Amino acid sequence: MVPIRDNSQRKHFPWVTYTLILLLTIIYLWDREWSLFGPRVVFTDLAARPVEIVAGIKSFNVESLLTLFTSAFLHANLGHLLSNLLFLWVFGPRVEEHFRAPRYALFYLFFGVVAALTQAFVMPNSAIPMLGASGAIAGIMGCYLLLYPASEIEVFVPPLFFWTFPVPAWLMLGFWFALQIFLVQPGVANWAHAGGFLAGMLLVMIIGDKKNHDKEQQEALST
Repeated sequence: MVPIRDNSQRKHFPWVTYTLILLLTIIYLWDREWSLFGPRVVFTDLAARPVEIVAGIKSFNVESLLTLFTSAFLHANLGHLLSNLLFLWVFGPRVEEHFRAPRYALFYLFFGVVAALTQAFVMPNSAIPMLGASGAIAGIMGCYLLLYPASEIEVFVPPLFFWTFPVPAWLMLGFWFALQIFLVQPGVANWAHAGGFLAGMLLVMIIGDKKNHDKEQQEALST
């Protein structure tokens, strides 16, 4: 299932989410010297490699540890970028409105780091480079699942892109998470996705901001 939009009505413009979408797009083009389909040439050394992350933690090598952040802003190809931007566009704004912009931006970075560390923990000897915002966005999706499980998400099932239908967020996100666990795909950092997603859920359980959430629910009922 591919999400298109959620059914929320927001009161605040999602500045951080849209800034991230713009930033990720600019970095993608810059990395390919402003070509949509060219190879990566500018930031090739900024991807994260599990074996280097593990070594960097043991020796506190700052250069290796910095890739935990930089890798979350790089993408392998145009399809990789567009799919991540779509999920961020669908799930980011409502989570941003709940936590507010400053905390949301910090949480986004935190989820990206946790995602990369999860992949490194599961595959510590892998030298395959990891890159992409998927882990950070998975954290946002984990937040969304616990904050708005009953929200309706408009989706389609490829290749039937012309036929869309609503599903509850818990079903769509639960199905997505199950795929990460049970359908490990070659060339995809599934464990990074799972780690980011669980980090988002855990964050909501610890600092879920129940008072703010209750206020959102009351406002939604009164409209």
